[in-house]
This record gives sequence, C-alpha cells and structure tokens, in this order.
Amino acid sequence: MTDAADPRAALRAELRARRDALSAGERILASQSLVASLEQAPRFLTDRRVAGYWAVAGELPLAALIQGLRQRDQVYHLPIVGADRQLKFGPWRPGGDITMNRYGIPEPVCASSDLLEPAQMDVVLVPLLGFDQRGHRLGFGGGYYDRSFDFLRDRRAPGSPLLVGIAYAMQEVAQIDAMPWDVRLDHIATERALIDCAP
Repeated sequence: MTDAADPRAALRAELRARRDALSAGERILASQSLVASLEQAPRFLTDRRVAGYWAVAGELPLAALIQGLRQRDQVYHLPIVGADRQLKFGPWRPGGDITMNRYGIPEPVCASSDLLEPAQMDVVLVPLLGFDQRGHRLGFGGGYYDRSFDFLRDRRAPGSPLLVGIAYAMQEVAQIDAMPWDVRLDHIATERALIDCAP
C-alpha cells in the first residue's frame, strides 16, 4: 500500500519520528521500567509460552524481561515470517542461533517441529507504532499480526493468547480509527503503566 492510498501514513511517519528522537539511554531506561508494568499482568508471570520480538527501528527493547522469564521457567519465543505472510513462533534463548529474514529482522534457528502456531501461544508481546486506550494499534502496515491473530478479532474479553502491545508512553494517541481487519489488544504495556483495554 502506498502512502497516498494509506490514510494512516502521516500518523505513522509522525510516530516514527517521535520514537526515533529517543536517545539510547532513554530506550534502555524504558526497557527496564517496562518489566514492572508487564509484571502487573498475572498471566505474564505464570503462562508458559511467551512471544516477544527482536527490537528493530527504535522499537522498545525486550532484553530486560528475558531473565525473569527464564527464572520462572517460561519459554521465550520470537516470530518467524512464513511464506504465506503468517507468523509462527520459535523458541529462543540469549546466545541462540539466529538468521536474518527477508526484512533484515533476526529470527531463531529451530526445527520446524519446534514452531508454534499463533493460537498455541499464551501471551504475545506485540510491537507497534501507536496505540489508543481502547487497544487499537497502529503497526507498520504489513498486517502480519492482524492476519496471524485474526481468530481473536471478534472476541469480547481477553482470551488465549493474551495480546499485549508494547510501546513507549509517548506513542499514545487520542484515537486510532480501526480498520475492519484490525485485531484489538487486551493490554498496552509502557514504561509507565499497564493499560487494560477491555471494552
């Protein structure tokens, strides 16, 4: 989709510029503070299969939470982009083998038998460019998460997996107009708070 055809392109550009303006120190502090916000969600502390992402292009890093997951015997997964533009999730530990996908994003190297479908995950930490308090998310426009978690689109209450958007607090906007294919988030976790997005 070209910028001219995308009504949300200008907002994406504005939010990307906001995020790009953060210093390395601000990103590290936000990553450390994010852990306290996430730990307010009971399922983040107990559910076994947690999916995250490898932070690129200024996304809020998740490195600070991995040690806690390992101490609680939870398994951390990273997304793998399939040929059908659907996500699967492979287990990964710090120091584990990675390979670059076609977008230059690291993915774990693992056997196909170790890959999990989106519905098999317990908690999914979702990257985003912008969000509102209702759980609407503005992503990069590729639609990978919306397509992969489409089975959750019409739910009325948090289900499984639990979808938690990860963002800097300054990525919040007053309202994001949802598209028909958008999948609403259950929570948003920032360096300042855990936001419950239940209707």
